[in-house]
Amino acid sequence: MAGLPEYRWRLAPDGYATRRQLRALGLRPGGQDVVAVLHRPRRRREPLVAYLYRIDDAKPVRPMTPGRAEALAKAMRARRTCPNCRTDAGYCIPRSLGMCVTCHDSTDERTAP
Repeated sequence: MAGLPEYRWRLAPDGYATRRQLRALGLRPGGQDVVAVLHRPRRRREPLVAYLYRIDDAKPVRPMTPGRAEALAKAMRARRTCPNCRTDAGYCIPRSLGMCVTCHDSTDERTAP
């Protein structure tokens, strides 16, 4: 991002944090703009980039309401339900398969020569 200070990995000054670090502190960016960029070098690829926010301008995380908790539970239940056999697989269905592993394996056995 143009015009923002850039720091190398682990060399950012105190008072800045990424979104994940803010969340671990029970905070959120709260509408503030990115104030700096962090670059983590990698071999043979472009560096990883993280955006930094000021900790003192961050706001507390909004509390979980009953409605939000219900919506989250419903969404996670939908991710665990196999569209083929309509059972709760107990894990999130891989998007690459589109069905639970049991259904996928049984379709592979039928199509194998």
